[in-house]
Amino acid sequence: MKILLVNPGCLDYRVDDTDAVSVSMGLYYIGAYLKDRQMDVTLVNLAPVRDYQAFFRQRLKETAPDVVGISVLSATRFSAMEAAALAKKNKPGVVTVFGGPGATFLARHLFSVCSALDYIVKGEGEITFFELLTHIQSKSPYPPFYIKGLIFKNSGRIEETRNRELISDLNSLPYPGQYFDLQHVSLSRGCPGSCTFCGSPAFWGKRQVRFHSPAWFADHLSRLVKRGITHFYVSDDTFTMDRKRVIQVCDEIMNRGLDITWAAISRVDFLNSEILFSMRQAGCVQISFGVESGSGKIRKNLGKPVKKETIVNAFHLTAAHGMLTRAYFIYGSPGETGDTIAETMGLIAAIKPLSALFYMLVVFPGTALYQGLKQRSRISDSIWNERIEDIPWFQMDKHLDFETVKGFGEQLRNSYYASVSQFALNVDLIDKREMYPFHADFLSRLAMTFSHGDYDGNKKIRDCDKTAEKLYQRSLSYGPSARAYLGLGMLQQKKKSFSRAINIIETGLDKFPFDKSLNICMAVSLMNTGEFNRALVYLDKFSSHRDVEPYISACMQRSG
Repeated sequence: MKILLVNPGCLDYRVDDTDAVSVSMGLYYIGAYLKDRQMDVTLVNLAPVRDYQAFFRQRLKETAPDVVGISVLSATRFSAMEAAALAKKNKPGVVTVFGGPGATFLARHLFSVCSALDYIVKGEGEITFFELLTHIQSKSPYPPFYIKGLIFKNSGRIEETRNRELISDLNSLPYPGQYFDLQHVSLSRGCPGSCTFCGSPAFWGKRQVRFHSPAWFADHLSRLVKRGITHFYVSDDTFTMDRKRVIQVCDEIMNRGLDITWAAISRVDFLNSEILFSMRQAGCVQISFGVESGSGKIRKNLGKPVKKETIVNAFHLTAAHGMLTRAYFIYGSPGETGDTIAETMGLIAAIKPLSALFYMLVVFPGTALYQGLKQRSRISDSIWNERIEDIPWFQMDKHLDFETVKGFGEQLRNSYYASVSQFALNVDLIDKREMYPFHADFLSRLAMTFSHGDYDGNKKIRDCDKTAEKLYQRSLSYGPSARAYLGLGMLQQKKKSFSRAINIIETGLDKFPFDKSLNICMAVSLMNTGEFNRALVYLDKFSSHRDVEPYISACMQRSG
């Protein structure tokens, strides 16, 4: 039996949203679980493909699946339904199965609108899906009432079996990295919080958090490193919840000599200096926090009653240990006014985040906000017949409207961008000599966001290159950094000051002679001064690298 696992795309096509086009981590776990049981599994990601229907038709012809399992979010439900219909058209006897939060929370609605849908796996899916596949393979004439965690149609009626118990031992699951290339990894399932805008509590169980062991997690990373992957996104809702476990994870990474970098998500109230010190030494370069609002009242209404002092302390400690601080803010919440937006701008000034994302509050199935609207008869699942990804809260709030909420977002972004350069230049790093190499790395990374990264070209941020130059120079005050030399050289290239760029890169190459980026930067500067033969000396070190070939070819042509 052949199984095709599908990650569909959002209703609105994403161009540069990495999270939106990444494969659901749950699909990787399910794929590994099935492969570990010798099943024939193929995984396809439709999210980054603009003409995904033609692409999917071709994949269906190539794989000829007997079962198509599709991961569904609210935003991907239309693509999922279209994929199911295409699968049925390609092979009428194919069995289609939906899973994930969107399918779990909108099961009855999806059965009412998708005639191509056969089964829904609700909640945690590995065991339920495997048992369903075994049932299908047996060709039993009886409905699978004995399988926990299923929803299906039987003689026109929607049947729902008992909920399946959560997997108590996550270490019993196979490593997804044994079979797939992925960057999103997880130490745990579940969240200790109860945010009203989040579906995690309803999906995983309220305040129920289960963990992999530190050794299992490090084993998974090791497998992925062997596959050539060295940067990871640790996608736990609250990675730092268990202090002892986090430090053990960091020790495992360092003891195994894993040369990796990674970003994590945490809560400001599950953090201290000991954890941060270990995380930074183990390669963590960024921590994201859901701040949500500067208004204590709004934070409480959103299910995150955290004190301002706790938020400020978490951001200052994280940046002090040389990690990029990213803040998530929500605007247009219940009770939002001009005054609460001013409070949020005040909090931004106090925490000085080095990256910030601002989202209009939207409502999804499975969240407490959505359930509240349904209970008050303000909404029903039929709204998902409309081609929408989500429901903006302001549409349900008589005190808010689109123009007002849009204005709130513009205020917050303008306030942040006007200050982010100063936030970066005024980072107060802890003065511990063993942290100096990490500080050099951190400051050069931060500088790169201004000179060649997210902030470069943002017209709301003034003097990006000057900010970057100061950060690169400060980086070098803590120790040699290939990235800092590279950044300074590239800034001179921007100014067409190729001779100065050559001098800077020469200094860097004295310390990092085999750094590929520095060698290419040197070659480009030499090419711009007409020294093609000399440029080849730096390029020839990497002549087997495909991305270097065009430079070598250009030098050969120009040098004769």
